[in-house]
Amino acid sequence: MRRTDLADADCGIAQALGVLGDWWTFLIVRDVAGGTTRFDALQRALGVSRRALTERLAALVGHGVLERRPYSQHPPRYDYVLTRKGEGLLPALVALQDWGTRHVMGDGELTATAQAGSAEARRAHDLVGRRLPALTLPGADGRHVAPAAPGEWTVLYVFPGAYAPGAGDYPPGWAEIPGARGCTLESATYAERYADFRAAGAQVRGISTQRPDQLADFAAYARLPFPLLSDQDGRLAAGLLLPTFRAGGVARLKRLTLLVDPATVVRAVQFPVTDPAGSVDEMLDLVRRATAGR
Repeated sequence: MRRTDLADADCGIAQALGVLGDWWTFLIVRDVAGGTTRFDALQRALGVSRRALTERLAALVGHGVLERRPYSQHPPRYDYVLTRKGEGLLPALVALQDWGTRHVMGDGELTATAQAGSAEARRAHDLVGRRLPALTLPGADGRHVAPAAPGEWTVLYVFPGAYAPGAGDYPPGWAEIPGARGCTLESATYAERYADFRAAGAQVRGISTQRPDQLADFAAYARLPFPLLSDQDGRLAAGLLLPTFRAGGVARLKRLTLLVDPATVVRAVQFPVTDPAGSVDEMLDLVRRATAGR
């Protein structure tokens, strides 16, 4: 009898686990979300047997979580990519990562930052050399754009949340969450230094999990000269395994900044960010050094 036949037909959790099967399946979805889409690359990344990987990929395709897209005719080869149904799993992966980091690897404290040298910080700095996933995010104006500016150096500063006065409110206890405060100051400092970043050859973009309309209100209030993008569906967070926390019932991105080169490869990471304003000048120095030989 199949695993799904044993599941509680009225329980969504049981039915979901009937599709996902085991922990290897979660890791396959995680790696595909991060841009590892080919069989051999998945096998190397996961260290799973070819048979086990073949079975799990076939099951995920059969359930409509993944689809196969041919990239070679002779011999036939495929990329495995998430469907819309598969992308619906990403918030669950983000929540699972947050729970594991906070309650299994950590002491259970709610925090919007991390200790330098922690496993979470090491994972963030391991992003150096990674290419950004091929995705777009909605901006404050509703248009979808890529996180990194095509063909340019891009500074992506990731922040927990910022609101315009009267257009939204911070969750209860926000000020008591370590590392949560400082988003307005950080954004305002990037706005003040924006001409310097452009002169150095870099674009600036801010990303949070807030809704596009909330970002639009804040961008107008703060008079930001660069776009803010919404990762409210967790696509970038899941694709890069970005550090997250939950506040007000919403997944939030911990404060982190990436320097991305014109080929969309991460070249530098700031995390944890303990000085939101000072980190902007540090990133400007990184940009100037990176682009000095262009």
